Amino acid sequence: MRRLRELNLIKETRLSVDDLILPLFVDENIAVRNKNPISAMPGQYRFSIEAAVNEVLDARSLGIRSVLLFGIPTRKDAVGSEAFNDEGVIQRAVRALKKEVEDLIIITDLCLCEYTSHGHCGLVEDGRVLNDPTLAVLGDVAVSQAAAGADMVAPSGMMDGMVKAIRAKLDEEGFSGTAIMSYAAKYNSVLYGPFRDAADSGYQFGDRSGYQMNVANAREALREVELDIREGADIVMVKPAIFYLDIISRVRSQFNVPLAAYNVSGEYSMIAAASEKGYLNREEVILEGLTAIKRAGADLIITYFAKEIAQFLK
Repeated sequence: MRRLRELNLIKETRLSVDDLILPLFVDENIAVRNKNPISAMPGQYRFSIEAAVNEVLDARSLGIRSVLLFGIPTRKDAVGSEAFNDEGVIQRAVRALKKEVEDLIIITDLCLCEYTSHGHCGLVEDGRVLNDPTLAVLGDVAVSQAAAGADMVAPSGMMDGMVKAIRAKLDEEGFSGTAIMSYAAKYNSVLYGPFRDAADSGYQFGDRSGYQMNVANAREALREVELDIREGADIVMVKPAIFYLDIISRVRSQFNVPLAAYNVSGEYSMIAAASEKGYLNREEVILEGLTAIKRAGADLIITYFAKEIAQFLK
């Protein structure tokens, strides 16, 4: 076995810049061309629309073709109406990116948590998150994002039936070419803590255990993925990634569909903190972590390390 190891001849898993999707936070509250650091995610920022364009231009120069956009609006309400405002922060950001950046795939997060005053991913009544009434709103958001120029929408709220409702609405409104990347197996993980700071999406009451998955469940993930595929998802996703390599592997073994994994904010912040302390070599641990995600079976990796790892891979 050592003969080939010493020659460094065999490498079963290859990580490529084409595998990477860069997530970005676009904040309507930030002054033109500015960006604000995210305290819980050192090295990450919220961007104004103009600053986001510059960030994506830089990412594109490194070979990154895909971005996933999250919006932070100036105004929130109970139904998240800014999410489907055609002049909302994400809609304007998509149009700006389409105008300024060539050969770019724009994916838009499709959820209400950043836009609702209560911070939950669906409509709320008497302290309960309503599933079916939320579906119509998600369809409206999808159409608004597609009309702005989004190539793909990424429903992340874990509402039952969301993919079917969104696909039907997109097709009905003439956007049959807009793809859906579903957060199919999204766990109720503590690893989202830094993201909630970044996206201003903390909830005002209760938790999300009623609609996000129990971290102890594996078979349930396969059922969730199967349902989303039947409903029309073009890509399915497992979230988180590094802590859930077994789930990525199980999904890959059972389903022959494109598979994404989200290397989430908590995973990012742990690696950033450990490398800052000198406990781990930053470049090596990033590369090993993302390779593990790819090795487990992910075709695409959403990661805050995208620009950094793209430079390693060049």
